[in-house]
Amino acid sequence: MLKHPIPLALGAILLWASLATLGAMTRTLPPFFVVGVSLCAGSLLSIHRIRDWKVPLSTLLAGIYGLFGYHFLLFFAFRHAPTLEANLLNYLWPLLIVLLTPRFRPGSRLSRRHILGGALGFIGAGLIVTGGQLALSQQYLSGYLLAMSAAAVWSTFSLLLGRLPAFSGSAMGGFCLASGLLSLLCHALLEPAATPSTAQWATLALLGLGPMGGAFFLWERALRLGDPRQIGSLSYATPLLSTLLLTASGQGELNSLAAVAILLILGGALLGTLPERPRAQPQAR
Repeated sequence: MLKHPIPLALGAILLWASLATLGAMTRTLPPFFVVGVSLCAGSLLSIHRIRDWKVPLSTLLAGIYGLFGYHFLLFFAFRHAPTLEANLLNYLWPLLIVLLTPRFRPGSRLSRRHILGGALGFIGAGLIVTGGQLALSQQYLSGYLLAMSAAAVWSTFSLLLGRLPAFSGSAMGGFCLASGLLSLLCHALLEPAATPSTAQWATLALLGLGPMGGAFFLWERALRLGDPRQIGSLSYATPLLSTLLLTASGQGELNSLAAVAILLILGGALLGTLPERPRAQPQAR
């Protein structure tokens, strides 16, 4: 098992980058159905260690808060606001991880380069997500608030991972299963019945193995081992890599704006992940 947080975080980011490409193959299916089945499939990654799923109730509720709460708020944001604007506000979560770290990790502090790196990453992600066309409107305020709430949930859940009592990473399987079942309940209550094709069932399984399952196991370990300020800065690579994968699969295209976004995201990630200089010790007289 890898013990260095940066490769673990990059692994999760790479898997999340495939979400748009795989999700495009299930776009005819109801969203809560897709999330529910994918999370339940993701839980199978640690079914062989099901005994490790037994955690304190507070830890289980924190897992459900993160996995189910985030997706619940995000999908309702997409119902009440245009997708581009809602998705941009959703990508506040890496910046919130950077900014909120001192509140969750005693002894850590924010430097100007952390803040600047997070801001550059957010601007770059904004260019990727919106294509430079952004039109916020007051009529979609409820959707914008839901998207920002989703970002707040994911960022605080990510930071909580380092504050919870020690638990096995395999317990993420239990979080996935509980959140998946709640999502399927939402599907039954709020959406029409789904009839996936054989290819779509296979895609749902891939989603569970990757961005809707395997990524969470990597993310949990990365946040427990690493510096959230560095990992938050790296996370803005997610929409960039997602766009590159869509382009490679023939579902998207790059332009000059994307090139600017790439420079901003890479610059922000570099600023946010540079090692801190040790503070100068006062000289004894």
